[in-house]
Amino acid sequence: MIFGHSQALGTGRKPPLDSTAVPGVLTRHLQLIAPGIRGCLGGSPLLFAAVWCWCWMLQQEQAGANAQAGFQLQQPQKEVSVIAGETLTLSCTVTTGGPNGPVKWLKGWGSGSETIYDQKDTSTWGKRAVDGSNTDFTILIRDVRPEDAGTYYCVKFQKAPTGDELYRRGNGTVVVVQARPSNPTVSGPSDRVEPGNTVSFICKSGGFFPSDIDVNWFKDKTPIQPQLRNVTPGPSNFTYNMSSTVTVTLQKDDIHSELTCQVLHTTLTAPLTRSYHLSQILRVPPKVVMEPPGPMGLNETVSFTCDVQGFYPGSVTVTWLENGKEMNTESTPQPTETSKGLFDLRSTVSVQAVLEKNGSVFACRVVHEGQDPLSRNATLLVAASGQKESNSPYTNGNSLFIYVAVGVVCTVLALLVIAILYLIRVKQSKGKSSPSARLHEPEKSSGTTTQDSDPNNMTYADLNFTKEKKNVQRVIEVSQQSEYACIQGSQAPASNDNLTYADLDMVHLSKAPRRPAPCPEETTSEYASVQIQRQ
Repeated sequence: MIFGHSQALGTGRKPPLDSTAVPGVLTRHLQLIAPGIRGCLGGSPLLFAAVWCWCWMLQQEQAGANAQAGFQLQQPQKEVSVIAGETLTLSCTVTTGGPNGPVKWLKGWGSGSETIYDQKDTSTWGKRAVDGSNTDFTILIRDVRPEDAGTYYCVKFQKAPTGDELYRRGNGTVVVVQARPSNPTVSGPSDRVEPGNTVSFICKSGGFFPSDIDVNWFKDKTPIQPQLRNVTPGPSNFTYNMSSTVTVTLQKDDIHSELTCQVLHTTLTAPLTRSYHLSQILRVPPKVVMEPPGPMGLNETVSFTCDVQGFYPGSVTVTWLENGKEMNTESTPQPTETSKGLFDLRSTVSVQAVLEKNGSVFACRVVHEGQDPLSRNATLLVAASGQKESNSPYTNGNSLFIYVAVGVVCTVLALLVIAILYLIRVKQSKGKSSPSARLHEPEKSSGTTTQDSDPNNMTYADLNFTKEKKNVQRVIEVSQQSEYACIQGSQAPASNDNLTYADLDMVHLSKAPRRPAPCPEETTSEYASVQIQRQ
């Protein structure tokens, strides 16, 4: 009967089942042969149900095999570069007809992989670009960080008794995250520095990737060369940090100057800059000037003025002291700023010129930026009569007083010298008598004429002066050495040997060593040498 039924099936109008037929065809065949199967099983409903289930499973397996044969998963991106903070897009598409099971995105592969997107778990931070699609599993990762760099895989899983099993995996997409450097910061010394000192400034920036970075320094738009640049890995090893150092010698005119640090990186469309004003660390000490007042009349009001010049910054404290004790004065005036950025201040204190304050010392003490105080002082002079001298150095000026004093001294000295010279001349010319002269001539040879005479023959004259007794004082005043005069006479007639006389004035006698006389003479005589030219 069974075989007859089989024969009937084999010779029936319907073709036999084909394993590649669609599931609907297999179902219709089962429905046609169901009465025969039931008859073969003796009408047992349990056996019939078992055979029916087995046939249905064969149908489902064949249908799944046919569907899987055409399933495809595509992950087209090989590498994606993104800047930190932007949104990363990872593309993945699948075809229909795949096995039952979810699609996931994984970062990395193996035991250390991380699930970025799960079709069944919406809590993952990767979000679908097209919600509800069964074929487009492109995801978006917003606010990408440098730690997000790595390789990402799109994976199709299928259901299994033990859980989801890997079915298909994409080729992977390498994600490179470029990080912009942070805005630079510039730091200088912690305390203020006076002009002439050299100080260091540091520019820092971090969190950038890749590690290549450039740093430029400027002082008032003029490039300066940095001494050191250092690039080190960041804490996460996905970024880098940078520091650059430059040294500058401060000047007094740097109040308005500034340093600028400029950072350049591949992730930047324009350089990052940060400026540092040198006035933040510059301190210029003040110059304190105090002009002393002149002598004041009794009960007059005198003002002491203290000028504090060229300081920076503008905070300064001025205190007045009288004989070392602090005075109660009005509030200190506000400093005024100059065109160079420095500050000036003038402080004035007024007191009554009473006798009790005569000789009192008034001091101006200036404290700037917590530095050691600077002091200048002046002494108050009070005239007892209440009148001031017209030629006082304080009323007419110190220089005028000096000029007058020097002029008076020079005049007195000049008059004294003239008087001494006059007295000496009077004493020398007083009591003089006409001197007598004795001429001594060498004897002439009888056989010679005036024409043959030696022109070098000299005729000497002894001049005797009567001398008065000189007291001790005159001896001291007048030098004891003899005085001589050398006199050359004019030419005489050839036939006569005339004597030439000379009146000698003591004033015209020149000091000279004493010449030997042709004959003995008295110790009291004074001599003169007279030369006569012979023809």
